[in-house]
This record gives sequence, C-alpha cells and structure tokens, in this order.
Amino acid sequence: MSFDIQSMYRFVVAAAALLAPLSGWAQSSSGAPEPPKVARGIVTAIDNGLLTLKSTDGKTQTLMLAQHWSVSLLKPVAVETIQPGSFIGTAEMPLANGSGRSLEVHVFPPGVKAGEGHFDWDLRKGSKMTNGTVGKVTAGAQGRELQVEYPGGQRHVVVPQNVPVVQITNGDRSQVKPGVPVFVMMTTGPTGQLTATGIAVSADGTKPPM
Repeated sequence: MSFDIQSMYRFVVAAAALLAPLSGWAQSSSGAPEPPKVARGIVTAIDNGLLTLKSTDGKTQTLMLAQHWSVSLLKPVAVETIQPGSFIGTAEMPLANGSGRSLEVHVFPPGVKAGEGHFDWDLRKGSKMTNGTVGKVTAGAQGRELQVEYPGGQRHVVVPQNVPVVQITNGDRSQVKPGVPVFVMMTTGPTGQLTATGIAVSADGTKPPM
C-alpha cells in the first residue's frame, strides 16, 4: 500500500494524537512512569461533545470530547510485520525468568514514538505495558521473540501465535458510533472531568486489544 505525502502526514498525526499522552506520564515517587488514564467500552452515545460508554461490568461512563479529539483505526496484521526497527507497544505479563509474554501488540506508524518505557498496565491484574524499538527478532518454540529497547532498559518479550497484533492507521470520527467497542485515552481537567483526547477502534469490529 502506498501513501502520498498528505495522506502519510494525516496518518502519522492521527496516530501521534491518539498515543501522544503516553509520552507525558507523571512520575511516581519511585521515579517509575505512572500509567495513563484510559477507558474501554461500547459506545452508547456520542453527541454534543460528550462520549458515553458502557463497560464490560455494565457501568456507564460519560466523557467530554477534546476539541481536537482524534481516531485511530487498528488493523490486524501478521506478527511477521514486526521487524527490527519497528516501534511497538505491547501489554505483557511478566514471567519468572524476567521476560514477558505478550497479551497484544500494537505497531506504531513509521516515525511515531510515544510513551517509551516499561510500566504498570490494567489489561489484566499484574500486567505491564512496554513501548520501545524492536531489536533482534527470532522465531522461538513459544512464539515470536522480540528484544524491545527503550531509554534506560530493554525487555525480552515472547509473542504467542494466538495474541492479536494490530497496526495503528488513520481513522475517522464517523467510525465512533453506538455499538462500536473503543479504547480511549483521557486527560483530567481542573474540575476532575475526564476528557477523551484519542479514540481507537478496530477495523474488524472487535474490541481494541490494548
């Protein structure tokens, strides 16, 4: 697939807008990154600058939409898409040997890097998120093995064959509508109101894996 310059610009800007908040996390007292604020659920309404979600536990959450909120479309790709030099994010479960087992992988567009590091995540109890540049890639008995490097560290991560791998691409606001599963990046305003800045939807209609 080829892009003209204008299309590529919109593609990169949209992905960066969705995930740029990952590059500005607050630091905890220990110096470790604190996870960003996120929401997951099914859209029940979007109107008058508000987004209403129903989460898997049945609770309803209403968020303000930022003035320049963006949409990213997540397209399933083969794990072989991940090559040395790819910049990825992966939710993973730490293993006793110090490595990690991926729960999902999202591949950033060329030239986009956000939220580099290894920090707590809430996809599962005890899960982590690792964002970094892929170094060595090998095919192991348990799946694709990646060396993921970020400032101050690196992780050895195994990507089992059955985990979702998606490519972040440019989306459109029209894709955020009632009945659609979404993943939302949020900020907190002065009054405590949560504001949606970036929304991810899956091209195949499933819930975003992160």
